Amino acid sequence: QVQLVESGGGLVQAGGSLRLSCAASERTFSVYRIGWFRQVPGKERDFVAAVSWSFGNTDYADSVKGRFTISKDNAKNTVYLQMNSLKPEDTAVYYCAAHRHYSSHYKYPGMYAYWGQGTQVTVSS
Repeated sequence: QVQLVESGGGLVQAGGSLRLSCAASERTFSVYRIGWFRQVPGKERDFVAAVSWSFGNTDYADSVKGRFTISKDNAKNTVYLQMNSLKPEDTAVYYCAAHRHYSSHYKYPGMYAYWGQGTQVTVSS
């Protein structure tokens, strides 16, 4: 069982920065990839970024490329999402998620078996 706990959300003005953290339980050796998703009320959960745990390969949604950076600290079992140049449209609940096996469909939330509780990010204009 992989347990994930997000932190770092909050209220920030447009143009500001936040860093989200996703702390994973000790059994991360069985995790293939960790992703970040976001969701606003009434809409689907959207892919933001992902990183493979062993190889460090990263990918981003077009809407956040050049502004967000995903990284990991294997020693701390933690994945980070550094968010710069934030826009009001980045406002959402952000979730981290994990899956155990290779899949090319890692942008789809249904591929992830484990989820954190979410952290609210609000960007004011």
